[in-house]
Amino acid sequence: MTRAPLTLPVIRRIVPGTLDRYLIGQMLPPFLLSLGVVMTALLLERLLTLLNVLASDGGTLKIFAGLLADLVPHYLGLALPAAICVSVFSVVRRMSQNNEIDALMASGVSLLRIARPFVVMGAVLGLVGFSLYGFIQPYARYDFRQALYIASHAGWTPHLQARMFAAPSDTLMLTADQVQGAGTRLRRVFIRDKSAGLERDITADSGRLLMTDDGTTVRLDLAHGVIVTDRNDGRPTLTTFDTTTRFFQTSSKAHAFRNRGNDERELTVLELRHGIRHRDLAIRRTHLVAELHFRLARAMAIPFIPILACALAGMAKRQRHNTGLAIAAISLVGFDHALQLGLSLVASRSMSPWLVIWGPFAVFGFACVWLILRRAGSAGKRQSRLRLLGRLPHRMAAGLPR
Repeated sequence: MTRAPLTLPVIRRIVPGTLDRYLIGQMLPPFLLSLGVVMTALLLERLLTLLNVLASDGGTLKIFAGLLADLVPHYLGLALPAAICVSVFSVVRRMSQNNEIDALMASGVSLLRIARPFVVMGAVLGLVGFSLYGFIQPYARYDFRQALYIASHAGWTPHLQARMFAAPSDTLMLTADQVQGAGTRLRRVFIRDKSAGLERDITADSGRLLMTDDGTTVRLDLAHGVIVTDRNDGRPTLTTFDTTTRFFQTSSKAHAFRNRGNDERELTVLELRHGIRHRDLAIRRTHLVAELHFRLARAMAIPFIPILACALAGMAKRQRHNTGLAIAAISLVGFDHALQLGLSLVASRSMSPWLVIWGPFAVFGFACVWLILRRAGSAGKRQSRLRLLGRLPHRMAAGLPR
């Protein structure tokens, strides 16, 4: 009988209440919007670069989509901290402008209690970030490099440009006056084939290029043309045709791509830990140590971002502009650059990661907690003064003689 009342406060702290659900509901739309905007902005530059590379090498839309999908985990890890900072800041600032923060604090709800659901959401996103940094990004990075290597070394693909000569192999050359259908439908075709010790000059009114299922053979369907065959005996032959099909092999420059693990950024956190313990000779130990501590620090810093946003989102009633978002952005960028610098110092100078990586992490975490406590203390004092002023008329009325 005595255990049930003791468990009720614990259950109330674990189960989200009405305020928690309201704040999370207010946060999700701007979070998803910010995540989409930041992801789009980060992907645009790399997207244009990929288009240029694939266009020069004759890559298909399927290859482009695969490369873009491999880039998503990397840029999602960059966009996640920015999105949660912008979303929490926008929600708290809007509530402050609409006097919702003042109403909650006047009813006894502190700023720390208001920030609690945001911190819990940040902890959940920190676990997501740990899975991204620790496991998903290494595989995605290797898959992207492998796909880009294969796309840029796959040799000639069956796509032509009008009035341009293409050489799919050492013994074959073809061109067309008109090209349609993304380089696969041809008009007024000319082909010179020097295979098997012969020279065949082929002209046709139309043609169509197709890649076979094995990916190494090109099929060329021709219609209404002439074949001139020279056997080097001084008596060439002339053959006319209505339709004919020719197959030829494409020369590929691609070799087998290397195995995953030659770069520390392609290793998971478990593989990094295993390499540090067993002294992996392929990669220097300092590089493994730097990469492991860098990823852990980035993931563990995510729960502090909502605290920073809540502390900087509050604004005075007569203040038109709030520089809190700019300060938060500068703080996040500066912290990320400090971690990058620490990563380089540990990897190249063999410095202690506890000093150059976890030192900036401790400063960032302490600054976030100090700001929210300072903000909560000043807001609490202001609410106490307001309650005291509200009670002053009643006390004065009670002290008047009747």
